Amino acid sequence: MEIRENWRVILLAIFLVVSTFAIFAPGVGGDGGGGSGAVVEQASDGPTNLQFGLELSGGTRIRAPVNGLTAENVDVPQGTGPGAVERQVAGNLSGVEAADVSVRLATAANETTTVEVFSKNVTEDEFASALQQSGYDYGTIRQGVTEQTRNTITRILRDKISEAGLSGGRVQQVTTASNEHFIVIEMPNTNRSQVRDLVTERGQVQVVAVFPAQNQSGNGTQYRHEPLLSQGDFSSIGTAQVSQRTGPHVPVVLNQQAAENFSHAMRTFGFTGEGVDACNYRANPDDPGYCLYTVVDGEVVYAASVAENLAQTFRQEKFTQSPNFVMGTANLSEARELQIHLNAGSLPASLNLEQGTSYFLAPSLAEEFKLYSLITGLVAVAAVSAVVFLRYGDPKVAAPMLVTALSEVVILLGVAAAIQLPLDLSHIAGFIAVIGTGVDDLIIIADEVMSEGDVNSSRVFQSRFRKAFWVIGAAAATTIIAMSPLAVLSLGDLQGFALITILGVLIGVLVTRPAYGDILRSLLTDR
Repeated sequence: MEIRENWRVILLAIFLVVSTFAIFAPGVGGDGGGGSGAVVEQASDGPTNLQFGLELSGGTRIRAPVNGLTAENVDVPQGTGPGAVERQVAGNLSGVEAADVSVRLATAANETTTVEVFSKNVTEDEFASALQQSGYDYGTIRQGVTEQTRNTITRILRDKISEAGLSGGRVQQVTTASNEHFIVIEMPNTNRSQVRDLVTERGQVQVVAVFPAQNQSGNGTQYRHEPLLSQGDFSSIGTAQVSQRTGPHVPVVLNQQAAENFSHAMRTFGFTGEGVDACNYRANPDDPGYCLYTVVDGEVVYAASVAENLAQTFRQEKFTQSPNFVMGTANLSEARELQIHLNAGSLPASLNLEQGTSYFLAPSLAEEFKLYSLITGLVAVAAVSAVVFLRYGDPKVAAPMLVTALSEVVILLGVAAAIQLPLDLSHIAGFIAVIGTGVDDLIIIADEVMSEGDVNSSRVFQSRFRKAFWVIGAAAATTIIAMSPLAVLSLGDLQGFALITILGVLIGVLVTRPAYGDILRSLLTDR
């Protein structure tokens, strides 16, 4: 065969070699991500580089809405900043802080101002009353949060999973037909408690100064609690570690503005004088003295004194030259969680697990699914092979047809291995669909070429092949158009099926079908 006439077969061979290398070569894959929001996954420990999602490896899936209410078309006077609105609304809601309220001002003519409150304990009537007491008119109040908030939650959850070193995790948004919005977290090889602990905590981290108030009453010492630092004040987060002197901790570095404010607060609140080494939280939490609390989601996880050497840098105003210190915890596990929260950031709102669902799929059951998927694929190939050989009875036509169809599956597996796409049952269904549509298109080519008698020249073959290719091209376009909404919309497992089907159709039209045409021409013609 001349290279010029059979370059499509050579291209197919190149694709097969590259795909096989991607599937089996050690060290290939690593960092990558699927098109459906998959978190970076580690290389497989098995004989291939293929990765498997929850349904084929076992693990936990959580599907839950976001706690929150949204007021739309809120009338905020021009010149009023978001911070002022947040403080006013929070002040009129019991148990709600300004950090639990978010205001998005309209920036374009087609946008409206929204106010969100992230608390599962606030009712729509209480939210409406708080807005009215603050002097803000509004249009409607609905359950749920804005799309921007959901996008932020999805991003932060992905970061948390990545920071925790968990492989194969996937976080995505799903919208139901009734316009309900859910966050779906899938974690292969992870039990339910691990996932719940990681994704249900908001991860709000603060450093709070606790010190005696200046105006004391006759009921004992009164203490002030002044939040000084939060996630946005750190320019660098170190690795959780344990040292003999400070115990479990996370080293941190403040940004310049936060360092100046922190140093000034330490001098103002007495931590550089009588407050040096004066934290008694462990001995008496009700009478702690001068302490710096590390607070995560409102819970004190550690209380520390200001050591003399650090206090000296505050007094001499040298802290800003090297604004680093350590945030201690009770144990290394808490230090690692603190590091995750500091790096990933805090969730603006928590997930409502009471209205959501969660389940754990045992790895043993997932292995059965994997085996059944393999058996189903082999049965599909055997059935297609039998039908093709019965239809044509000529190995010269049938054998290349089956080899070409199976090559599409190999190329698809190579793509999945290269981008580290975690394969689930929906993807397996897509592979089986690709086998069926691929053989169907190849049958159209063979029938069109052989239906009008013997093929005695390449010119005759090309004329008939073009007619067939127009038919399969139109069919491919129809399939892609029909599957595109499923691939774009967040419809859970349907998205994976659609993506594999579309990718298989594209590979077929651009690579395998033309290659089969060249093979068939060389077998049926003498010149």
